[in-house]
Amino acid sequence: MHDAPGEPTIRNDDEQDVQDATSASHAAADAGGAAEAAVPRPEARLEKAVRAAEQALIEFEIALETFRVEVENFSRLHHQRLGPMYARLDELDAMIAEARAARTGDPADVRRAEEARALVQPMPGVEELFHDWLDSEGLSPEAAAMLTDQPVRPPKRVRPSDEARKLYRDLARKAHPDLAQDDKERARREEFITRVNAAYGRGDEPLLRELTEEWAAGPAPEEHRRSESEELYARLEWLSHRKELLTLVAKELEESAIGAMLRMAPDDPDRLLEEIAEQLLAEVSERESQLAQLAR
Repeated sequence: MHDAPGEPTIRNDDEQDVQDATSASHAAADAGGAAEAAVPRPEARLEKAVRAAEQALIEFEIALETFRVEVENFSRLHHQRLGPMYARLDELDAMIAEARAARTGDPADVRRAEEARALVQPMPGVEELFHDWLDSEGLSPEAAAMLTDQPVRPPKRVRPSDEARKLYRDLARKAHPDLAQDDKERARREEFITRVNAAYGRGDEPLLRELTEEWAAGPAPEEHRRSESEELYARLEWLSHRKELLTLVAKELEESAIGAMLRMAPDDPDRLLEEIAEQLLAEVSERESQLAQLAR
């Protein structure tokens, strides 16, 4: 084989060597690229921790809001159902103290009678607090009937249904402000969640369905991947701080009188109210007997 003048001479074995070297070079490059792709980004693990912390905080807030609504509604039922009995007990205590003071004339007894009477003076907004249980004349017919074991109109229930709970949880997980990546999106979510919380607090299932449709039709939140380690650490710090604040709120709810009562019978709070009502009725009967003896 003769080469053209002025061109380099390439033998068959040299040509094969060049091809082999080129193939090896490409294979090495591919292997290097695959190895580089297999190495996770330094921020990937941190991003995963942030997402997990966000979801954990949302679930905690959902549980806290659910418990807050339960405490609020149980408190309302507690006042409606038992408020007149407490009022009756205070009135009987005042009457007993006054009867004792009239009998003994002791200045200490007179002072105690005045203090007991001061406890049963009308408070601002008491009619609103007890709704139809108390009126300007004292105990309403419903309250009087309840104290004498007569049929009585039950208090209005505001406890959310299971479906309302489900709708609320779904909305909270989708539209929670903690998922916002900028101030504008956070403001939109906060305004929306405020309406969701109000509807859930009233047990308004139809409105919760409307809000579900509204969120589905609204603008989708923009996805923005944070790649800066400093921003991710700041995000984790904010989530941790918010969890601490919510933990304090949860502790206050749990340690409140109504929260403690609700924890005693979380599955059947109505039965707990009945038991307390029975105890109060027994105390009312005891006080009335005591007053009758003083009046002799």
